[in-house]
Amino acid sequence: MKRYPLAPGHGVNLRSGPGTGYSPVKVLPEGVRVPINCEKPGQTITGPYGTTALWDNIADGRYVSDACVNTGSDGYVAVRCS
Repeated sequence: MKRYPLAPGHGVNLRSGPGTGYSPVKVLPEGVRVPINCEKPGQTITGPYGTTALWDNIADGRYVSDACVNTGSDGYVAVRCS
């Protein structure tokens, strides 16, 4: 599975759902590359890679904002989460 780099110079919150209202599970350190299992819309976030409502599922029930992941795209790069 392809892995995508997180924004350099930033720790990124891994959350239990697609928004800041969901509990942070842990902080992913800079330089980590993450798989994207699926993506879904959620809270709009502004980050190093722009402003988006797209959230990336990187593990079972674990999400990071696509604004913090360098996917090379402003849209979906994986299937939509069900």
